[in-house]
Amino acid sequence: MSDKLPNILAIIALIIVSIILIRGLKSFFLGGNIDEKRKSNKLMQLRVFAQFCAIILLMILAFIYKK
Repeated sequence: MSDKLPNILAIIALIIVSIILIRGLKSFFLGGNIDEKRKSNKLMQLRVFAQFCAIILLMILAFIYKK
């Protein structure tokens, strides 16, 4: 396997979490009706799940590629 693969996977995971966070914060700060607040809440829940997956991925990569 390539030495760059762990870096690429880690960057992709961090970008995904960042995008979800930014969309959730945007939805939260724009406010609006109840549906917008629910959307913001769902995005924040998705962010927590994405962070969990990113941490698991980073731990697996660290275990596999430890030097």
